[in-house]
Amino acid sequence: MLKAGEFYLLLALPWVLSLIGGMAHGQTGLAEKTAADSPSAPTELRLITPVEVQSQAVTGLAAPGDLWERIRRGFAMPNLDTDLVRGREQWYSARPDYLMRMTERSNKYLFHIVEELERRNMPSELALLPFVESAFNPQAVSSAKAMGMWQFMPATGKQYELRQNIFRDDRRDVLASTRAALDYLQKLHEMFGDWHLALAAYNWGEGSVGRSMRKRQQAGQSSSYVDLPMPQETRFYVPKLQAIKNIVARPQEFNVELPRIENHPFFEAVDIKRDIDVALAAKLAGVKLEDFMALNPSARQPVILAAGTPQILLPWDNAKAFEERLSGYDGRLASWTVWVAPSTLKPADAAKKVGMSEAELRRVNNIPPRVVIKAGSSLLVPRPLQLGNDVASHVADHGQLNLAPEIALKRSSVKAGKGETVASVAKRYRLSPATVAEWNQVSVTANFKPGQAVVLYLPAGSKPTKQAAKSKTRAPSATKPSSGPKPSSKR
Repeated sequence: MLKAGEFYLLLALPWVLSLIGGMAHGQTGLAEKTAADSPSAPTELRLITPVEVQSQAVTGLAAPGDLWERIRRGFAMPNLDTDLVRGREQWYSARPDYLMRMTERSNKYLFHIVEELERRNMPSELALLPFVESAFNPQAVSSAKAMGMWQFMPATGKQYELRQNIFRDDRRDVLASTRAALDYLQKLHEMFGDWHLALAAYNWGEGSVGRSMRKRQQAGQSSSYVDLPMPQETRFYVPKLQAIKNIVARPQEFNVELPRIENHPFFEAVDIKRDIDVALAAKLAGVKLEDFMALNPSARQPVILAAGTPQILLPWDNAKAFEERLSGYDGRLASWTVWVAPSTLKPADAAKKVGMSEAELRRVNNIPPRVVIKAGSSLLVPRPLQLGNDVASHVADHGQLNLAPEIALKRSSVKAGKGETVASVAKRYRLSPATVAEWNQVSVTANFKPGQAVVLYLPAGSKPTKQAAKSKTRAPSATKPSSGPKPSSKR
């Protein structure tokens, strides 16, 4: 409890600060600071009565004791009080082990989310949303292919600039997915002007919520959140968040013990300038591999490509040690690189070209049986010792593995017409010029002599384009297929 003298100081503080500010601008006397100049400045100090003491609002200046308290102070959404909320309260509080696993997992990410919410002046309840979405598991994948802590669908992720390629999926990235989720939630709140409707739209889709609201409005009915018809999953969505909010606000009431989470950053971002193996990065940081992946869950391969992932997250106390060990490390940082397939190839043929076994190539690149690798695909392969360059940014940012069903192909020979080129033959038979050039051991820009036999590998029964049918070519003669690379047909 504050003493009377301390209250006098609080009451006089604005006047004292005003006086100091005036002196800083050359105003050295009280007489120069008139009531006209500063109408709010007090003219005298006076005693306050006991009633006034009790009515004075004193803002707490002490920092939150832990992150849970900081979250409670930022609650700003209207409470939802329904039977569904009470049912979810009972469900969560009856599963203390599940709650403990979720809250312990959240320890790595909550501070960053709260910081971002406060920076945007958004309600701190939203920091609890990943409990509902993914149980704070950044590796979570739904049956509908939503992914990550914030459960972004592929299309929505691309809309909010979350890269998705064979090397990384930003829907799992701690920083990128949080930025995108809060951007999306802000947009939804601006659209609907109500946090409960915005959350329903986050789960159900903004179009679905908008259509449901318009239908109610056209019928002269209420379109508020509690009156809006919605699927069962969405109907339970906001009550789940409200139930978790209530448990965080009053854990004793629900006989729940929340693990202490310090009001301090858990991780720090560290820049990397060279490709580096995931296992080596974890070793240099002095953390277990699973702990490293919990902070860098977007990595989909055993190597981190610096051109696409210029920074990694490390526990706060390990970041400095990593930088020191990395600067003094004189071994090879990356044992993997990326090879771009020059033409459509069978996995076995691609493996021979890069010096791997077919089984290893399939395992590392997750290639299923009975497919071919389409031209332009990026594959992870062992990095030659003499290779000095890291993977280029355009490959690291956009690399994709494109596969097509393997189809029985026959070796054929067609007669080149006058002025025929690799490109014109490829176009007539719906092939890539690189593939035709490789089969005939010529360059992509090569010309064929009139009447020259051009080797092609075509699916049984395939026909050239109408342009090819009109040209004077010899009918393809089928021979026994060779073991060379063969293209796939279009899907």
